[in-house]
Amino acid sequence: MLLRHNIYETLRADILACRIAPGEEMREQELASRYEVSRQPVREALLRLEHAQLVTVSPRQGYRVNPISVSDARDIFRFRLVLEPACAVAAAENTETERLAELDAFRSFDAEQDFIEYNRAFHCALANASGNARMAAAACDLIEQADRLVRISLSAIKGRDPTELVKEHIAIIDAIQFREARKAKRLVQAHVAEAEKRVLSALSRSAVIA
Repeated sequence: MLLRHNIYETLRADILACRIAPGEEMREQELASRYEVSRQPVREALLRLEHAQLVTVSPRQGYRVNPISVSDARDIFRFRLVLEPACAVAAAENTETERLAELDAFRSFDAEQDFIEYNRAFHCALANASGNARMAAAACDLIEQADRLVRISLSAIKGRDPTELVKEHIAIIDAIQFREARKAKRLVQAHVAEAEKRVLSALSRSAVIA
C-alpha cells in the first residue's frame, strides 16, 4: 500500500517509464485498486499530472495519458538546450571542487545497467551540480519527461554505441571539473542537440505519436 503523498510520484514514474502507455485510458477506481488507496489521492495526483501536461482529464469520461507529440518533444529539447548548458556553466564557475568530484560516478557505465536510467541520472546530477535549486529542478523535470520519448523511440539509440555517449559525458565532466565553463557549455549544447535529432527522427516514424 502506498502512502498518500507517494501516489503522484508513482503515477508519474509509471507514465514516464511507459508502464502506463501513451494514449492509455485510466479510471480512478482502477488506479485506486492498483495502488491500494482511496480515490481521492488518485484524483489529486491525476489533476497534478494534467498540470504537468502528462494527462488529459475528460469530464465524465475519465483520464488519458497524453500521447507522444513531435512538437512537444521538440519543445522539451529546446528548453533543455537553454537550461542544461546554463547549469554546466554555473557548475564550472561556482560549485565546490568536492561536489564536482561526485560527477566521477558517471565516468563509466555498466552494460548490465539500463542506459536510459544511467543517462537520466547523469544529466540530473549535472543540473544539481549547478547549485541553483530552481534551475536544477526545472532541468530535471524536462530530463525525466524526455525519458518517455526515448523509451517510445528505442531506435533513437540503436546504431549509437553507448560507450560513445559515455565518452561525451566524460568530456563534459572534465570541462566542468577543470573550470572550463565555455567548453562545458559548448559540449552540453552539442550533446543535447544530437539527442534531439535522434529522438525526433525516430518519433517521426513512430505509430504512437499524436
